[in-house]
Amino acid sequence: MNLERLDPRPDNYCFGCGGANPRGLRLAFELDRELRRVRGRFRLPRELGGAAGMLHGGIIALLLDEAMGKLNRLHEAHAVTAELDVRYLRPVPTDAEITVEAAEVARNGRSLEHRGEIRDAAGTVLARARARFVIIGEAKP
Repeated sequence: MNLERLDPRPDNYCFGCGGANPRGLRLAFELDRELRRVRGRFRLPRELGGAAGMLHGGIIALLLDEAMGKLNRLHEAHAVTAELDVRYLRPVPTDAEITVEAAEVARNGRSLEHRGEIRDAAGTVLARARARFVIIGEAKP
């Protein structure tokens, strides 16, 4: 298995994965080019919660969008989210380890389709998403 670590870049102001935003989450992922998958493990604080002890739905969507967006590196492309469909299956707890995974589904011209899941430490799927990204240019080095 050849994993590429995708750490927050200090010049990126993205709220989810950038290193320059002082209020950002600074999410780091691992990219497996062979399996065409992305994975990240996180323990998010209650400050990102919605209802009592549960992660806010918008943060759940952000996690899935970030993971799926990292797959665009497989195409050496800069792409933006065009569609995001999130299924909230079970509450996602704050202050507990979760795994966010994404996999490539298809490419049709400039359109890239990916799927993602959030699981708890026992492997139970808590949320699932599909997204379509549109390539708008070449990736920056």
